[in-house]
Amino acid sequence: MGIKAYWFYAGLSQVYDHIVNPGHWTEDMRDDALAPAKLDDPNLKVVDVGGGTGFCTLGVVKTVKPENVTLMDQSPHQLAKAKAKPALKGVTILEGDAEDLPFPTDTFDRYVSAGSIEYWPEPQRGIREAYRVVKEGGLACMIGPVHPTHPVSRFFADAWMLFPTEEEYIEWFTKAGFTDVKMTRIGPKWYRGVRRHGLIMGCSVTGVKPKAGDSPLVMGPKAEVSGKMNTNPLSFLLNLILGTAAGFYYFCLPIYMYIKNLIWPKNWEM
Repeated sequence: MGIKAYWFYAGLSQVYDHIVNPGHWTEDMRDDALAPAKLDDPNLKVVDVGGGTGFCTLGVVKTVKPENVTLMDQSPHQLAKAKAKPALKGVTILEGDAEDLPFPTDTFDRYVSAGSIEYWPEPQRGIREAYRVVKEGGLACMIGPVHPTHPVSRFFADAWMLFPTEEEYIEWFTKAGFTDVKMTRIGPKWYRGVRRHGLIMGCSVTGVKPKAGDSPLVMGPKAEVSGKMNTNPLSFLLNLILGTAAGFYYFCLPIYMYIKNLIWPKNWEM
């Protein structure tokens, strides 16, 4: 993990469950997003990659035995929050890199990842790893943001983190070797369904691994050196200011949309 990401998560972990989730990643959204993952057997072996504080994992253990679930994240601060949750007792919780998973090939029946891909340096590499660790006939489910089309939201999205397009999700899954790739759009119940603002959680993408073994996609060495720091203080400061402004914008955006829906309900003609 880079130094910037390390300190970002150190702060985010303190407010994630209480401030981020209510506006961007609610329990209803989580259940809708996990439905395509078909977590319909308590004996399924499941890995939650980039699981952070365990919010998504809490949805997984509703139907899967905790002892069959692994939660992995790069941030020790996020994982400390997950370990403190009684409902996750029995879940294997460990640090690891989404783009270099510490598991043998063909290990899990299900792979899920929610709100993590936007921080990955190489999303294609991470999805390739998802293919590798899932068993033949197993299913991977990627839940993440969608790139906004509104110019202001797009500016802040690009300044903050990765917001893939829906087409990119499909392409990454297909190139990794997944078949039966499907996308489900998700959002809070008051959300109008318009994608122009690209809410933090925008879609749930699933794919099936057709045969055992590694992904057919061949990739070179990783592009990012873990822990490498930008030594230009001016550039670092600018990134920090832009990132903070973008985070504040996307914190306020769902509040604005929620209030707007109270004043102008989505069933009214616009």
